[in-house]
Amino acid sequence: MTISPAVGDEHTRPAHHAPADRPVRAVATARRQPPLIANDFYFLAHDDRTGQPRLFRAAISLGLAAGLLMELHYAGRISFSQGAVHVWRDGPIPVDWLQHKILDRMLTEPQNTPVRQWLWYLAASAGDQVAQRMTQAGLLREQTTGPWWRRRTVYVPTDINTAAWPWARLSQQLRNRRGLPEHDVLLAGLAAHTQLDVALLDGASWLARDYPSLLVEQLFPPWPGLLGELGAAVGAAVLSHRTS
Repeated sequence: MTISPAVGDEHTRPAHHAPADRPVRAVATARRQPPLIANDFYFLAHDDRTGQPRLFRAAISLGLAAGLLMELHYAGRISFSQGAVHVWRDGPIPVDWLQHKILDRMLTEPQNTPVRQWLWYLAASAGDQVAQRMTQAGLLREQTTGPWWRRRTVYVPTDINTAAWPWARLSQQLRNRRGLPEHDVLLAGLAAHTQLDVALLDGASWLARDYPSLLVEQLFPPWPGLLGELGAAVGAAVLSHRTS
């Protein structure tokens, strides 16, 4: 699916796929790996050389949480309706271990839990879990920085070109108002609703800055609703961040 009032873009690459790191049940397995949107958003939200965040932590965590919900929807295990998440108890078992872990947790909770509640819950661990998945796939490596009394771990891309590709690709497509595959439209939506688009489109025309919103409006349900919930959660996080 390609969405755009403009021309198509021929310069796309397949999304990164991380291998599973744990066994899953042999029955009813998913036929293919769904796109790992959270991986690409992680690259967008961090510097491609140093691994330093481009946004404050809550916005990144909520964006990653939304990306993980998108992955589970693509895997055929959750759907969205009237601001809530419905978990399908019967369906393909995710190939990816992180999707599998989140799904197992969701199955223990009541049906039709509000989307925003799941966003906040997943955001608490999404940064570390997505980084772990990408590290296992060879996309990131752990690096300890800081003085001995304040040591911390950052995740540095193993390949600058791979890490920079989502940013370069999306920035070019949006600035030129090109047609985007659905994966990149959702990635643009994540950027716009976490306020990352300000940096992504710095110096661009107002037409380019409005383009992500136009693309999201053209998406079929449930994506506009999910992205709207993400934007509201990030807005609340920004307000809390400024007043804390």
